Amino acid sequence: MNVEELKKIIEAALMVAEEPLSLDRLEALFDLGLGPVPEREAIRAAVESLQEDYAGRGVELKQVASGWRFQARAEFAPWINRLWEERAPRYSRALLETLAIIAYRQPITRGEIEDIRGVSLAPSILKTLTEREWIRVAGYRDVPGRPAVYATTREFLDYFNLKSLSDLPELSELRDIEDINLDLFRESPPAAGAAGAANEAESGDEAAPSPPAEDDGGQEGGAEAAEAAK
Repeated sequence: MNVEELKKIIEAALMVAEEPLSLDRLEALFDLGLGPVPEREAIRAAVESLQEDYAGRGVELKQVASGWRFQARAEFAPWINRLWEERAPRYSRALLETLAIIAYRQPITRGEIEDIRGVSLAPSILKTLTEREWIRVAGYRDVPGRPAVYATTREFLDYFNLKSLSDLPELSELRDIEDINLDLFRESPPAAGAAGAANEAESGDEAAPSPPAEDDGGQEGGAEAAEAAK
């Protein structure tokens, strides 16, 4: 199989896939007895060549935590978002602060999150983050009560267009939770052939717990939370 034919097969597979494809999954495409199976490095080289082919175009071949996917470039989101009538999900300030703290300080317990934020954490926030598969219980702290410790997931990285946690912006670059909103928790550009994350229903606002409680995320200082997460 020549290089151009290999690239076309991989391009077609990535174009129709509903989720990112890892190198293992791409390699499995050729295990069908249809001809010579290309070397793993040849597949990687073909993907990298495709990335170069799509440089400067409206869509890009992006590597995220789960593999590679075609997606629209972020700068075209204002136009592409008009394809869907649903409003983009709006997340409360409290939810974003909680997710940022988990992302930067993982593994971390609920109590430690509350200490950083200075208020009690509404159970619905962790429930929402868990249901969206952005966080998971990574274990239990070996202290009395054995509290659960939370960490982010591969789905978190994929959704926010990150290859690994090392791609998170430096905390020193974030002055306020609004910076986190723009730089990290912006909507991912929709993938080619799919509505992508912009079609998700609006959610994430927490129910009001007993005082001291979340204030629906509207009044608390994000700068303090980001500073404390250092």
